Amino acid sequence: MSTITLVTGGAASGKTRWAINYFATCDNVLYIHTGEKLSEDIRRRIEFNNNKNDIMWDILDDVKEPASLIKDHKFFIFDGLVSYTKNVITKSCEDVTNISYEKKKEIEAKIIADVQGMMQDVEKLKGDMVIITVETGFSITPDDSYQAALREIVGTVNQRIANIAQEVYLSTSGIQFKIK
Repeated sequence: MSTITLVTGGAASGKTRWAINYFATCDNVLYIHTGEKLSEDIRRRIEFNNNKNDIMWDILDDVKEPASLIKDHKFFIFDGLVSYTKNVITKSCEDVTNISYEKKKEIEAKIIADVQGMMQDVEKLKGDMVIITVETGFSITPDDSYQAALREIVGTVNQRIANIAQEVYLSTSGIQFKIK
């Protein structure tokens, strides 16, 4: 049985630490980081757990197309939805300051389809996946049009993924609360 888990919360709220601990004793983990470079703190935490538990994870940075990576592992950490959304926006839209409603919906649909595809691939492998995202519902609407569009798109994507994930956790101040 596969479990797809979404963990959401504010910046630096403990989401990544929790995801790493979720698989701390598991071998055959693929850490998919869609941002440019994984922080040294996170990399060291993973290496510490790997050495302590005599396991080895595969860590990929700056991943632009994560869907193609769900194949040779049992466990996956997808870190995360916000940086992946930024990548898709950058690739899909030349002028985000004037992004249309239709373009936002197109971007949302692509991201949701990609993540759903990854989830289905994990389920076929009978694996587990943790998806990390930032909770946009706690913030005010930014004045910057790019940040406002990003917040709106991520908020919609988060809702959809939370609805189809088997488990959802809210992370705040390093404490995770199961909300689904």
